[in-house]
Amino acid sequence: MQISPSILSADFANLQSELDAISNADWAHVDVMDAHFVPNLTLGLPIVESLLRVSPIPIDCHLMIEDPDRWAPPYAEAGAKSVTFHIEAAKNPVTLARDIRAQGARASMAIKPGTPFAPYEELLPELDMVLVMTVEPGFGGQSFMADQMPKVEQVREAVKKHGGEIWIQVDGGVSAKTIEQCAEAGADVFVAGSAVYGAESAAAAIDELRELATRHAH
Repeated sequence: MQISPSILSADFANLQSELDAISNADWAHVDVMDAHFVPNLTLGLPIVESLLRVSPIPIDCHLMIEDPDRWAPPYAEAGAKSVTFHIEAAKNPVTLARDIRAQGARASMAIKPGTPFAPYEELLPELDMVLVMTVEPGFGGQSFMADQMPKVEQVREAVKKHGGEIWIQVDGGVSAKTIEQCAEAGADVFVAGSAVYGAESAAAAIDELRELATRHAH
């Protein structure tokens, strides 16, 4: 059970200290948005390169961008250990996943709430993680969509069938109130933004989330 706090909820003026505050997490989740694929603009490769230099934990890049075929591999090349592209934006997902892996990162496919998983099940052998969005991507602080839990269960069944160590990540509205149902559905990597950075102690929030997830593991 891994916790990946989203720095989307952090103080962007003090990112180094905000990363240090989550040093007991498994990953730092970095949301890259381009104002095209999603209606918001966050940060890009130069800032990710700076974060990689100071982060005490590996970086998990979630690219909510158009043309990931072109723009995703450089994040892996820069040193992000996990790079997630959106299947809705990828033109050649097999080639893209292989390009990401060739740079030494874990390749991950994200699916929006409205996107079914079944058409993409055949991509599992090329992937290290599937991210099931539990909010519409684009903004932090949104409400958790419990109706995505059957999709998490579906991915878990498919992963079992295919074998291999493929993680299942959930992102959006994950908190102490919602993490248990995510773990029960089969998720094992949890992105939490406001639940961590909005807490009095980010480190304590991470420990609590991990413990809740572990207790309710699939």
